[in-house]
Amino acid sequence: MKFLSEARLSALDLAPITEGGSAGQALRNSLELAQQLDNLDFTRFWLAEHHNLIDVACAATPLVIGYLAANTHRIRVGSGGIMLPNHSPLVIAEQFGTLETLYPGRIDLGLGRAPGTDQDTLRALGREPGDGSEFPQLVEELQHFLAVPSPGQSVRAIPGAGLEIPLWLLGSSLFSAHLAAQQGLPFAFAAHFAPDHLQQALQLYRAQFTPSPALAEPYVLVCVNAVAAPTASEARFLASTEQQKFLGLIRGKRSLLPPPVENMDELWSPAEAHHVRRMLRESIVGDREQVREALQGLVQRTQADEIMINSWIFDQQARLRSYRIIAEAWKD
Repeated sequence: MKFLSEARLSALDLAPITEGGSAGQALRNSLELAQQLDNLDFTRFWLAEHHNLIDVACAATPLVIGYLAANTHRIRVGSGGIMLPNHSPLVIAEQFGTLETLYPGRIDLGLGRAPGTDQDTLRALGREPGDGSEFPQLVEELQHFLAVPSPGQSVRAIPGAGLEIPLWLLGSSLFSAHLAAQQGLPFAFAAHFAPDHLQQALQLYRAQFTPSPALAEPYVLVCVNAVAAPTASEARFLASTEQQKFLGLIRGKRSLLPPPVENMDELWSPAEAHHVRRMLRESIVGDREQVREALQGLVQRTQADEIMINSWIFDQQARLRSYRIIAEAWKD
């Protein structure tokens, strides 16, 4: 049995743009949250690369990482993740090499193989749609540019070459779990939006893990959504924002992050409610005691080394309070 005291606590943020808000306010809200978590027991603060989503302000992920790192002191800041097929590995090595040079010992580089957008936007990024099969080769190319240069190496990442920037592989399937095990890299599972293969992926990763210079033993991070409030009823009310967001996803309708509602049954059909609840079945919603019990259960079920919290909460003050309650629950 693993207890909360044996695991780490971290945060994921997508700089959500709310109804009535703006991208600028979303980024300032992310900084305010990062600064709060910098003073709590959170290990790292990650941002995710997504494009052409009207409710997400962190598309230029390395720039936002630099903005947050420059205005915090202790917490690690990184990507959860950079969608590597969208980029030249050399450019990513240079960008994160620059970040590591400016903020040494505080930068993480999490990598994903999905495009993080739609097919039209992918073409606008200068990439052709693919199945992700090129991802292992791109990871190896990135590792090459971040390694100590070999004699006579003609192309180098400057800065970047020779810097010990932690690489993570992110995923919601068995593909990335297998690759992370093969490469001896830490593995982060995206249970906050795709929990179906959680246990199977972690089992495969641990069973197939090969030690590497980067990591001697398997290291698992599990990301989930969480909403905490002083009372369970308020937490459920706040969590209706998250439910509305996922309802929009299954309907194929994008919108700015909506305010909470009292009754979701007025918005969704029974079939839609079942679908959304299935997607969000690892989400944690409740007061401090309920959140602590759910977090403890998650750690015991997954034996995770680290839990990462994402929160789709409309009101910034409620979001800040939610993370404070989670931090308190973690220490109880």
